[in-house]
Amino acid sequence: MSEAISRVKDDLRASPKKWLVTGVAGFIGSNLLEELIRLGQTVVGLDNLSTGHSHNLEEVRQEVGAEAWERFTFIKGDIRNLTDCRTACRGVEFVLHQAALGSVPRSIDDPIRTHQSNIDGFLNMLLSARDEDVKRFVYASSSSTYGDHPSLPKQEDVTGRPLSPYAVTKCANELYAGVFAKNYGIECIGLRYFNVFGRRQDPNGAYAAVIPRWIGEMLAGTRPTINGDGETSRDFCYIDNTVQANLLAALTVDREAVNQIYNVAGGGRTTLNELFGIIRDMLGEHQPRVRDIVPLYGPFRPGDIQHSHADIAKAERLLGYGPGFDVPRGMAETLAWFCRRNDSAIVK
Repeated sequence: MSEAISRVKDDLRASPKKWLVTGVAGFIGSNLLEELIRLGQTVVGLDNLSTGHSHNLEEVRQEVGAEAWERFTFIKGDIRNLTDCRTACRGVEFVLHQAALGSVPRSIDDPIRTHQSNIDGFLNMLLSARDEDVKRFVYASSSSTYGDHPSLPKQEDVTGRPLSPYAVTKCANELYAGVFAKNYGIECIGLRYFNVFGRRQDPNGAYAAVIPRWIGEMLAGTRPTINGDGETSRDFCYIDNTVQANLLAALTVDREAVNQIYNVAGGGRTTLNELFGIIRDMLGEHQPRVRDIVPLYGPFRPGDIQHSHADIAKAERLLGYGPGFDVPRGMAETLAWFCRRNDSAIVK
């Protein structure tokens, strides 16, 4: 744990705040909720449960206990509805905006719905945060904003042309946040997530992320499919690193750090072939039959970038960000969670 995040956690325990987490029933949102409740905070959560799940909230409730859970208020609502956004922002000091319709392939299949959630919904949240005098608005951006720019590692001020409707929406989010900061004085910080993975990430559905999907398939005895030749690389980032970045961004007192955009990643590269080997080998320790699984190979997906590798120096310098989990350590934690979940399902 970095020195900066230790200080932030101590400050929060000593002086609790009121937070809004949008997309609270989703993968990242539920992990933010759990951490905030554990730190003694009061949290409002907004989610329409279209891609989030009530069982994520139930798991958090079981993890933190009934008494701590009393500090959480859930609003079933939609960021596309301005009234819902204003209701959720009322009396809140900090917003962690995670709600969005994710997935590059989904955005290619349904660009209108992606636009409505990720741009219209984002604007609704910005307006509501402004009108309700929220102290700081921290939002989830994406590494997809780097588009077709070939340079590695990716630095925040060097981007290319977007390759998908999803990427366009995240670029628009960053532009809107900058305009609101300039014209209305709202403090905004954007976090460009790089392939976040960890507990509670959904393995099901056509648009599931690669890590939970492969884990689910291997546990079911199915051969996963690697898109392309497997030499595509990503900067995978464990969920606890992402939670850390959100807290640091929300609580930084460095004026230079505000109204900025930051890469949030592990700061390394892992090919899909390497990732498959890591998951198979580690999962094989829990389920020996997995060790014999070999992958299938399919075509490259439209809209995908070939390589992704983040320069995290800016986040380290201005926020004090220090990822505590590399891919192997994060994967060990992730697989332990999925195996417990799988064993519980088998028992039931």
